[in-house]
Amino acid sequence: MVKAESAWHYGGDLKAALVSAARAIVERDGPEALTLRGVAAATGVSAMAPYHHFKDRAALVAAVAAEGFAQLYSEKMAALSTAPGDPARRIVAGSIAYVRFAAEHPALYRLMKSPALADRAAHPELARAAARPGESLAAMLAELAAAGRLRGTDPAQAGQIIWALVHGIATLANDAYLADVETLAADGAAALLAGWGAL
Repeated sequence: MVKAESAWHYGGDLKAALVSAARAIVERDGPEALTLRGVAAATGVSAMAPYHHFKDRAALVAAVAAEGFAQLYSEKMAALSTAPGDPARRIVAGSIAYVRFAAEHPALYRLMKSPALADRAAHPELARAAARPGESLAAMLAELAAAGRLRGTDPAQAGQIIWALVHGIATLANDAYLADVETLAADGAAALLAGWGAL
């Protein structure tokens, strides 16, 4: 155990291994099951080893959430790359990708949206990762606005409404109140965009 711990620590891989183990615990047992001691045991290092990289559980949770947002952004951008060039159609594709991610990773998504992480000032890496999906949406809405295709709202408000739509669908689905989330996200986003004159 000590030998493995030293190799990870000095090789620079321990932090990544801890985050990976933490994410596995969250996805298998839920966010409440995540502890530094449990992550240490899962990684095969001493109980104190995680403290070399995370000052407390909150810092570890933030790192796991940042990884989740990075994956969400990656999957959303992949969906946008296969969508038609029209910004409105790409917003619909991005909305589908968002709810699909939440449906495939419900426990991770709950952790990412935890009220405990709402104040991102203490976790700059998380703040940057969490902002990227919204920034891509804002850019597409700004493109629509510049083309005169966003009536009765502005890009900032429209972004909040679309985010509320997909987050609401994702949350209700994860709580077993909704099914067929991709259709709901597509139809909901399309209806909003049509109402604003973008579709």
